[in-house]
Amino acid sequence: MPTIFRVFHYLRRYPWLASGTIGFAVLATITVVVFPSVTQRIIDDAVRGHRPELLKPLALLALGAFALQNLANGLRILLNNTFEQRVIFDLRSDLYNHIQRLPLSWFDQQATGDIMTRVLEDVNAVERVLIDGIEQGSVAILQILIVTALLVATQPWLGCLALVPGPLLAGGALWYTLTAKPRYAGQRKAASAMNALLHDNLAGVRQIKAYAREEPEHTRFNRASAKLKEATLVVMRAWALYDPSMEFLAGCGLVIVTAFGGSAVLQGKMELGQLVACLILVRFLYEPISKLHSLNQMLQSGRAAADRVFEILDQPVEEGSGPAFDFSPLGFVEYRNVSFAYEVGMPVLKNISFTASPGQMIALVGATGAGKSTVVSLLLRFYELAPEGGDILVDQQSIRTLPRNALRQCVGFVSQETFLFNGTVRQNLLFGNPAATEHDLQEALKAAFAFDFVERLPSGLDSRVGERGVKLSVGEKQRLSIARALLKDPPILLLDEATASVDTETERQIQAAFQRLLLGRTSFIIAHRLSTVRQADQILVMDKGEIVERGRHEELLLVDGTYRRLCQSGLFATDEVEV
Repeated sequence: MPTIFRVFHYLRRYPWLASGTIGFAVLATITVVVFPSVTQRIIDDAVRGHRPELLKPLALLALGAFALQNLANGLRILLNNTFEQRVIFDLRSDLYNHIQRLPLSWFDQQATGDIMTRVLEDVNAVERVLIDGIEQGSVAILQILIVTALLVATQPWLGCLALVPGPLLAGGALWYTLTAKPRYAGQRKAASAMNALLHDNLAGVRQIKAYAREEPEHTRFNRASAKLKEATLVVMRAWALYDPSMEFLAGCGLVIVTAFGGSAVLQGKMELGQLVACLILVRFLYEPISKLHSLNQMLQSGRAAADRVFEILDQPVEEGSGPAFDFSPLGFVEYRNVSFAYEVGMPVLKNISFTASPGQMIALVGATGAGKSTVVSLLLRFYELAPEGGDILVDQQSIRTLPRNALRQCVGFVSQETFLFNGTVRQNLLFGNPAATEHDLQEALKAAFAFDFVERLPSGLDSRVGERGVKLSVGEKQRLSIARALLKDPPILLLDEATASVDTETERQIQAAFQRLLLGRTSFIIAHRLSTVRQADQILVMDKGEIVERGRHEELLLVDGTYRRLCQSGLFATDEVEV
């Protein structure tokens, strides 16, 4: 089935709005036959027949028809706009909902600017085809049928002459339709590429300024913009050939009717009023044909946009990403022979096995790229284990059998890339627990040692943090993200270098808070501070995707192994212990 027809079910949700829109459009279209008939009678009967008493009623009849036509058009526009806004809301809502449920591996391959273009611009293009295209197309076709029937009924030979350019018009429309897809697809692709670059550069504006890259980035943006310009010009060149050609053929039809009709009037075969009425009807015939050409352009643009929208909607979502059932684990976690690769043939984890009990802190250490973050990402099912890749169990249940939402609701997560939403401190904290009270918020802030600096903000909890928390320092953002995770009060905590961006004193305070808050919880901590690692119940030393050593801090220091060498090499930030 062509992509454009897949969106028709959105229209079926609002049958009364659709019927009302089409109904008023039909009513407005029917009234177009009144003015040619009135014109004919005024010329032939009132003027040439010297019957002035007909002028007033005929003029009032024409005025009444125009009034009815515009009233119907006004109601059509009102219903049409209500209809189209509901449809665009539904389509965009479904698209956004689907995007949120796609796996992280899909996002790893996409540019944010491209996704935004599809949600904003492409959805609008699809909606215009659905609503404007269907409504205006139906009205145009109806007007063509009504006018053609009236022409043929009143002056059959003139009606046939008016249709002479018809095959050429149909052929031109067919050519444009069959050749349009690559042109519009190229234009949409170029627009997405430019938007993706723009989004990237706006997000990285500090780096651009810091490295004085304004001119090179301006050049790069101009290259992307030039590609969009050229792609648009390709579309416009075809339209510049197509549209005037169709208008010329329509003009030929009008000339044919005028010439042959004028000859018939001179020969006394028809009245002058009949000729004028026929000319008006011919104009009414070619007006909707011209509109259909414009709608054809809109249809081709919408088809390219619809392909891009449904390309996302066709992506498989994460299983178990719907509403979660109640799952409150004690916190027993077991990794059983876990192996994983983001790309085939490039393993990131190799045969990882360990267990963690409630109340235990598991520290993951190793050089960059050892696979530490992947270990915690798999527990959240950000990425899916292959059937032969071992298993991860929570309270003796394979995470494959648990809905993702159920699993994630019982896990608190603080990533090494701190992210705050563009809202207030309160809104960011409530993201972890929407039902939290004011007391809960304050306790979480105190536990993360963020209470004091939040109190100093101009509006306290209601202070805005800016996009990605730009109004706060890196350490402040990190402490808020820790408070957000703690506010969730989960049985399992994942801290991916959660204290990496705070000073030594603040990190020591947070560690003291962790001693209370992690009691009875299973926690996995990736850390580069020795003060964090040495408190762990078990340290897993990773190298090239494998666990090469395990044990407590004191035990591992006694062995002349990888952990001791990591400490001696200065991998851990410390001034507390001599190794």
